[in-house]
Amino acid sequence: MECTLTNGKYTAAVITKGGELISFKDETGREHLWQGDPAIWSGRNPILFPAIGALKGGGATFDGTFYPLSRHGFVRGREFALAERGKDFAVLELAESPDTLAQYPYPFRLRVRHELTETGFKTSFTVKNTGDKPMPYCIGGHTAYLCPLYEGEAFEDYSLVFDEKEDAGSIAVVESGLLARRYLDAPRLRGEDTIDLRHEFFDRADTLIFDGLRSKAVSLVNRKTGKGTRVTFGDFPMLGIWTMPHKKGPYLCIEPWQGCAGYEDESGAFLDKTHCAVLALGQERTHSFAAEVI
Repeated sequence: MECTLTNGKYTAAVITKGGELISFKDETGREHLWQGDPAIWSGRNPILFPAIGALKGGGATFDGTFYPLSRHGFVRGREFALAERGKDFAVLELAESPDTLAQYPYPFRLRVRHELTETGFKTSFTVKNTGDKPMPYCIGGHTAYLCPLYEGEAFEDYSLVFDEKEDAGSIAVVESGLLARRYLDAPRLRGEDTIDLRHEFFDRADTLIFDGLRSKAVSLVNRKTGKGTRVTFGDFPMLGIWTMPHKKGPYLCIEPWQGCAGYEDESGAFLDKTHCAVLALGQERTHSFAAEVI
């Protein structure tokens, strides 16, 4: 099922399969989100839950028992229920099933709210523990923004500009998709706020991963025109930046993360994962990010 959102300025489309916002158009009718291409990357805006990235051994240990759990969790492609809908917003809901409990032994409720704002759109994930024991989880976004956005531009015309000057390196990803306890030599921020984009970064590194940034937002902008998209991710402690390596696709995923892939040397216990969140019985927590047209 697909829902159309509008606020008189912007329009968007939300689908119940995967709970995704799959289209966002400005007042001129220009699309801002990647529409997927199997030859490059068929994804568009998947939700990452209850895991982010690859897991050590292809799964995780919960309460002393190992469960197989796929990369990025199991939300992608699952059918959500349409819980609420207005002219400019939609709320989608997913709960546990026998299949999810075989991978992740916790009853839960995940509500995803997509809404149009005066400057763009906002996505909120509300996770609730509906079971009878504390519930660990990770959650994140994976929105693919068109880059370049306008005709006649190139991917390399764009930069990532953080709100603050940063001293930060990108965490290295090894061949298995797990993380290493080291940083990449490049790109690296040394008292700077800007990374000029190159496809070769992703050919070498797969994903740029930052933890503990001072910035709460980053802008994907054309260096000449200043036009693009600003993403505010203040609720999330980590940020992933990705485009499919060796494909030179015209998009860039800006991914706010609560949690991350497994590390090579971690125990495999889910509770030990970096930035793993835990909900007490009956507790819920909301994580939000927003995109703004600039």
